[in-house]
Parts: sequence; structure tokens; C-alpha cells
Amino acid sequence: RCPDQNHTHTNVTIRFGLLNARSIANKSFSLNELFTNRNLDALFLTETWQRDGEFIHLNELCPPGCSAVGQPRPCRRGGGLAVVHQDKYICRGMSTDDFPSFESQMIKIGSSSVFYCFLIYRPPGPAGAFLSDFSDFLTSIIKLEKVLILGDFNLHIDNNSSSPAMELLTMTDTFNLKQHVSGPTHKKGHTLDLVFSLGLHVTNVCVEDVHLSDHCGVFFDLCVPLEPKPAPRRAKRRIITESTAQDFRALFNPSLLNECPDVDEFIQCFATHCSSVLDQVAPVKTNVTRKWSCPWINENILNLRRTCRKTERLWKSTQLEVHRLHLKDLITSLNKMIKEARSSYFHKLIATNKKNPKVIFDTIQSIVSPAVPAAPVLCKADSNDFLNFFTDKIRDIKHNIPPPSGLLTLSDPPLQTWSSFDPVTLEDISALLSKTKPSSNSADILPHKLLVGVFDTIGPWVTKFFNLSLSTGLFPSSFKQAIIEPKLKKTTLDPTDFKSYRPISKLPLLAKILEKAVSKQLTAFLETHQIYDTFQSGFRQRHSTETALLKVSSDILMAADSGKSTVLVLLDLSSAFDTVDHTIMIERLRDLVGMSGPVLDWFSSYLTSRSFTVSINNFQSDSADLLCGVPQGSVLGPVLFLLYVLPLGHIIRQYSDVSYHLFADDIQIYCSFSSSEPHKLSSLINCLSELKQWLNDNSLQLNSSKTETLIIAPDSAIPGIKHHLGDLSSSVKTKLRNLGVIFDQDMSLEFYSKHLVKNCFFHLRNISKLRSMVSTNELEMIVHAFVSSRLDYCNSLFTCLNKKELARLQFVQNSAARLLTRTNRRTHITPILKSLHWLPVLYRLHFKILVLTFRALHGQAPAYIASLIQPYSSTRSLRSSGQHLLMVPHTCFSTRGDRSFKAVAPRLWNDLPLHLRSMDSVESFKKHLKTPLFKKAF
Repeated sequence: RCPDQNHTHTNVTIRFGLLNARSIANKSFSLNELFTNRNLDALFLTETWQRDGEFIHLNELCPPGCSAVGQPRPCRRGGGLAVVHQDKYICRGMSTDDFPSFESQMIKIGSSSVFYCFLIYRPPGPAGAFLSDFSDFLTSIIKLEKVLILGDFNLHIDNNSSSPAMELLTMTDTFNLKQHVSGPTHKKGHTLDLVFSLGLHVTNVCVEDVHLSDHCGVFFDLCVPLEPKPAPRRAKRRIITESTAQDFRALFNPSLLNECPDVDEFIQCFATHCSSVLDQVAPVKTNVTRKWSCPWINENILNLRRTCRKTERLWKSTQLEVHRLHLKDLITSLNKMIKEARSSYFHKLIATNKKNPKVIFDTIQSIVSPAVPAAPVLCKADSNDFLNFFTDKIRDIKHNIPPPSGLLTLSDPPLQTWSSFDPVTLEDISALLSKTKPSSNSADILPHKLLVGVFDTIGPWVTKFFNLSLSTGLFPSSFKQAIIEPKLKKTTLDPTDFKSYRPISKLPLLAKILEKAVSKQLTAFLETHQIYDTFQSGFRQRHSTETALLKVSSDILMAADSGKSTVLVLLDLSSAFDTVDHTIMIERLRDLVGMSGPVLDWFSSYLTSRSFTVSINNFQSDSADLLCGVPQGSVLGPVLFLLYVLPLGHIIRQYSDVSYHLFADDIQIYCSFSSSEPHKLSSLINCLSELKQWLNDNSLQLNSSKTETLIIAPDSAIPGIKHHLGDLSSSVKTKLRNLGVIFDQDMSLEFYSKHLVKNCFFHLRNISKLRSMVSTNELEMIVHAFVSSRLDYCNSLFTCLNKKELARLQFVQNSAARLLTRTNRRTHITPILKSLHWLPVLYRLHFKILVLTFRALHGQAPAYIASLIQPYSSTRSLRSSGQHLLMVPHTCFSTRGDRSFKAVAPRLWNDLPLHLRSMDSVESFKKHLKTPLFKKAF
């Protein structure tokens, strides 16, 4: 539930379970069955034996409609805690004080009426330190009124002669805690697993052997005042079958459509007719949403499950040892059968979606990552609260922006004009539709699957109202309504806090296709007239974060090789896309881009009179107007933002000592200077001051708290350099993350490589648990998706790395290859890499640099990359004149070696044979790149 709302509470009886699992690794499916068969609302587990970052077994343990909160074990000796709970109850893990003698996990249950559960595990050993720590623990929670403390205390409560056990009972009684477990909870006859309560009504406590460990399960009921369970939601949907498209074509009657000059009336008529036909061929059906069931559960599993329950009832009635052993064997067989069925299911799923990396990535993430908790919003009032939160957030940002200075940035009138769109054809729209990813939106005229199937019938009418929109300069009003779906940013965040959610905007499918048609013409116009900022790499073809970082790092390293220091500043904007001023945006399109006539009218219509609603759990909020910002989730929004910030480059270029690079709303500016030129930093400070004023004048807010500064220089290069930075001195960091790569003061990328190695091994550990589920080919695809992609990301920057760090990265690749081929660490790695056709890490980065060089020489790379490469020319007539050699730049000092792209690329390129340097196709170049440079790798 969302907080701060008045609700009536009723007493609800919920069923709890407690078990010392002694490793859930091989018992996850059995524990899943236990949770389901006992109709539990929460299951508390001690000794899970799970390490940090391991979620596979917790995900396997969770039945449908449930989530898990886990805490890894601190050492190899037992330990580890977890709580599995039904999603209809809000359970949130809370931070607690650490005590060396025992593990504890705090769970807060409920929202407006809450109680707290503490799961405890004390490892065996002397109890003196535990009793002292537990006393401090009870003192720390004394202010809580409703408390449940349960777990494995490893004290013989049943033994009256045990002084530690009696002291524990005396202590808990002093704090008014009541202990509810009686009878042995361990196979040796001792009572070790305990349940204490304060201010709660615990009933029906029973201890049963569940045949999963040497501990028995403790089950009890808890009567607490919680929010009533919501009524079943009724979902409305259309069932689209293979015959739906054929039926739609038969009933679609173009004679009932009226062509009119008003685009809104045209679309309304078209949508009404399509909706009436759709109601006949696929009527809306309302049904109560049911719990999702595991898709791998088959009839054989269900039959064996029934046999297990029958045998369990037989054992309880006879108490014969032979029946207990038979039940234990059946549980083991059931666990094995579920594992095999689950492996078969994921094997087929991955094999079916080999060409759909998103499905594969999401599938693997669902296995190895913690499950996303269910959204707590349950009614329309809650969705309205989300709506108010999102609108208030932008309003507050706009309110905090200082008033404009009134100084206008004058610019020359544009040399180019664009006054009319080219008409789109049926073939153009069909091509765009075929490349559009499937999506669902309640505002769609037709579902994506049906639209593709009947486009040959309705395509001419779609083409007509698209061209009518472009010629009249009006964007359809029905396409301006966005639906926002809040998504939790991280699974560890509080689901009751609105700040934990990221708004995901969805627009009608036909609106996106119309935007793509316009974006194609707009991009061509901007490229033809070179309107884009040269150093803007966001949302542009052949530009990427790697090319942006390559340019910045090359400039910094070449300056360092010349004996200069560099100050790099990263600026962060608050919700930049959402605060764009529409009036300024239209002026920019007219004065800088050169739009006029129907084109300018169309973009003006596109930006204005937009609205959005919030939809979550099938509840939709009221509508709110979008008074500013470019449309989120749209095709044109990112391109329009690039045009909105075009003047930034003009401002920075006025300062000759300052360089810059942009990636959408990420701004990085840097200034290089020698030890005798610290005065150049004043240009950087003045440039920043002017940038801040321009951002204020253009309704953009600079987030000063997230602005970071990095000084790339030896400590003794310029004494007191921070004094020259003014207000920036407070933002100086020893390292910072720049577009996913961590820069340090030496530009050695040493810290980034260590972070990368750690991240890759984390994923390799998760992937190792998938080997039994998938085939070797599918496992290789998973390794490339989670490990190789990380090793390859911006690896052209790895020329900064020394041999030690490159060896670390190579060790990651070797481990991945051994995992894939199931070979031990003593097997020679070179034949393994050769059999997999994997280039070693060093040659992968050389390959990347050579391909970028080839693209730069053939006009297929950003202009700022091409400018780094200079063809070699000689004043004399030499044999090397026609060999397409590149000039190797030289600097005043050579203290850092040839680590920058500008220095490394020519050397690698000049080592290639002439026939490779003369190729004119990137594909051919990649195919024939078999030179001595790479041959010695194998």
C-alpha cells in the first residue's frame, strides 16, 4: 500500500513457518512445495548457506505470487537468513545493528499498521558473548510495541540444568517476551528453534518433521490487524488468434470511412470503424486474474505431488518408519523431476528466442537476479497519488530554477530552410512497422500483432491520414496521450516510496510509426546541413559512448604525454528532458534549424496540448497536462532535445582553452594546461558560470550536488591546484564514472579494470548454476551476453592498461572459456580459445581499434574520430607513398608511451598488409583481418 492513507483494519490470521534448512541449494523446490502445501503466508529460513549476490535458489524457492528477502552468510561456517512471503503482504527488509555473536534480519510487515519480525541464527559455541549481545539487541528494539523474534538459538531450552538457556528465558521474560515453542525441534531431541512475541497473538503452534534437514519445522498462526485483502481484479482483454486477422479483413469496409480535411476527424472515423470490427472478431472479455502458475509444471509432476501428499497422510496415521523413508524418497524424486522439467522449459525458451536477445536477457535475469516485488498500488486513488508525485516533481524543479537573466543569445539566421515534408508511401510505413518492436498500449487502435496481420488491408488508410497530418501541419490529438507505468528502479528499494520508481512512458503504436517517418526526414535534413553539434554523441548514428570516451581520453592522454595536466568536469542536469520549455524549443527549431510553414506547425502541434495518465495494476489515474518537456518514450523526443541544447557548443567554443563533449544531457568539459599555465583554469571557471546562466535561461536545472571534477595530474605537478578551481574544489574526486567507465587521476583505468573483473566473476558464478539447464551453444550465448559484452565495452580505451591489468581481464575470459568447455584450470588455455574462436583480450582491443580506424578512413565514424587520424605524406617520392600509411604523432615528452587512440591506431594500422588497408567494406575488412598481428595469438 502507499503510505499516509486512511484504511480500515481487520484482524487477519496469517500462517508462519520456521525452519533451519541447512542449505537451500538442493532443497529449493522441496521448500517451494512446503510453502504451498502448508498454505503459508511467510516462511522464515535459517542456515540458507547462500553467498552474497546469489539469488537463483531463492527464486526457485518462491511460489507464484511470492517474493524473498535474503541475507547472505558472513562466512563458510553455516549461516545465511531468508524470508519468503506472499506479495499480498508488504514485507520490507530493514537495516539493523550488527552483532558478532549472531546473525539477525529485520522485516517490517504492513504499511499503516505494522509489526516487526526478527529472524535470528546463533552458531554453535559458547553462549556468553551471545547473551551479552542479545541483551543489547533487546535494548535497541525496546521502543517497538509489536515484535516477533524467531530463529535457531542453538540453546537447549528443554534442559533446565542449562544455565545459558535459563538465562535466555529469564532475559526474554524481563523484556515481556513470551516463548511459544515446546517439544523437540531437532532430531537429537532438543528444543533449539524458538518463537518469541510481544504484543502479538500467536496460536496453533506445532512442530513437525518435514524431512528436509535435521531440524523440524515450526508452524504457527498470528492474528494481526492488517489491511483487508483487496477484491479480485477483473482484467479486460481481447483474445487474438490466427483467424482474427482473416475475419477482420472480411468485415473491414472502406466505404464506411469518410475522408475529410481534418486529421482528427479522419483518425476518429478510422478508429471507430476498426474498433467496431474488432468488437466482432475479438470482443473484450472480462475475467478475474488468477495466480500465475509455473509453466514447467506438467501432469507427471502433479501426479507425483499427489502421491507425496497421500504418503504423508499415511505416515502421519501409522507413524511407521518404512512410510517415513518412502515419503523422503518421494520428496527427493519430486525435487529432481521439477528441476529437470524447469531445465527443459528454459532450454526451449532460449532456443525459440535465439534471435531475440531481450527475451534471453530478461529470462536469465529472472533466474539469477532477485525477483521484483509486486507493486503495492491497489486502487485508482493510489495511481492518482503517483500522478501528483510526478507532476509535483517537475513543478518543484521548475520552481527552483532562477528567473532568466533577460539576455538573449543572438545567432545568425539559418542558411537552410525546411518548409514541407515529403509524402510517405505505403512501402515506407510497412518497412517502419516491420522494424517496430511489439508493444502494448490501451490507446492503440489495433494490437501490434493484429495490425501487422491486416496492414495490407488498412495500410492505404494509414498512409492517407499520415500524409494528411504532414501536409496540414497537425499532429493527431489522439496520439498525444501517454500512459505512464511506474517501474521499481531496484529490487532493494522501498516499494512504498514513490521516489523508488522510474516512470516508463508508453505511446500509441501508430504515433510511434508516424514519428519514425518524420524522424527519418528530420535526421536526413540535419545531417545534410550539418546542424548537429560536432561533439554531440547521443542518439546519433555511428556515434556511441565509446567514440565519445575515445575522443576525451585521447585528448587527455595526448596532453599528458606533452607534460600537461587536465581538469575534467562532469555536469549533471535534473530531469532535463522533462523541463524543456516549449516556447524556446519552437524558437530554436525556427531560428537555428530553419523550420517554417507546415513543418514548424507540425512540430509545434506535436509538442503542445499533450497529457498523460498513470496506469498500474490495471488501475488508471486521472489525466494531467504536460506543460513542458519533450515526450518521454517517443521517437522524436531525444532528437528534439539535441536541438534544444545546440547553443551549448557555441558558448563553450568561445573559450579556446576549454574542450567539451556531450552525450544527450551528459555534459563534460575539460581544460589542459602546463605547470606554468594555471591561469587557464579561469577560462574553465568563466565557461562554467556562463553555462549555468544559459541553463537557467533555458529552463534547465544544473544539479550541483552531482557535479564531479577530476584532476588528471601528478600530485606534485601544480601545488595548490584546487585553489584555482574556486567552487569546483568541493566537487573534486579521486575517480569518477564517465559514461560507464571509471576514470582515475592517472588515467590508468586500474580501478575500472578491477571493478570490471569483479562484476564479470559475479555473473560467471551465476552462469555456472545454469549449466544443467541449457545446452553448450545456449550457454555460450549467455556468456557473451553477460561477460563478453562487458569485456568488449569501450575496450578501445584499454591501451591505458598495463600488462598486469590486461592479465586480469584475460583471466576472466579464460575462466569463461573453462566454464563453457568444462575443462580444469590445468588445461592449456590457447587450444580452448582457438576451438571457441575467441580472440584474447589484447587482440580484441586491437581488433576494435583497427575497425574504428577503418571506419574513420571511410567516412563511417564520427568526424571527431576521423580528425584524430592523419594520412602519412612525404615531401619526397617514396615507395611507401601509395601504401595508405598513417602518420604517428609525436609529443614533447614520451613518459606515458603510445597509450592514446591517436598514437596507437596509426601504429596498428601501418602493420597491416596493403591489401587490407585498401579494402572499402567493413564486412570484408573484418572477414579478412588475418594478419601476423593476430596469428601469433593462436
